[in-house]
Amino acid sequence: MTSRLDISLTRCKLNGVAKHLPVPTLPPKQALILALLIQGKELYGLQIVAASENRLKRGTVYVTLGRMEDKGYIESRLEPQAPDMGGLPRRIYRPTAFGRRVLTAWTQLAHRLVPEFVK
Repeated sequence: MTSRLDISLTRCKLNGVAKHLPVPTLPPKQALILALLIQGKELYGLQIVAASENRLKRGTVYVTLGRMEDKGYIESRLEPQAPDMGGLPRRIYRPTAFGRRVLTAWTQLAHRLVPEFVK
């Protein structure tokens, strides 16, 4: 009986910590996008694909950008459109301060864990 109680209390404590202190994750595609955006200017989706030199595809970049925006790594705005231009306005992306910190932390972690693989 005591072991069941201990396990239940442990699960409650772990679940409580996870809710209050989520650990940011940074998959490789998201790291690449953040690195490209941090290089200094705002970019729209197709510019990010072009800057990635075929490492990102048009079909997945917008899904990834949406996930990154949900995580708070990037933010976006609609580009003002000239009155004579047709079509939809482009969405411009830029990194947030949080996104910059996450990329820095993950890069430092990679250097420490596997320095022989880091460029």
